[in-house]
Amino acid sequence: MKVRSSLRSLKVRHKDCRIVRRKGKVYVINKTNPRFKARQG
Repeated sequence: MKVRSSLRSLKVRHKDCRIVRRKGKVYVINKTNPRFKARQG
């Protein structure tokens, strides 16, 4: 999982990427290709 200051560039890499907020952290998750996971904060 990558920790990034900006998640916008990671969101557009794949059509199945979703941005989710959990416990004050912002995550990019992707069910079909899990290597696109990322976290902010």
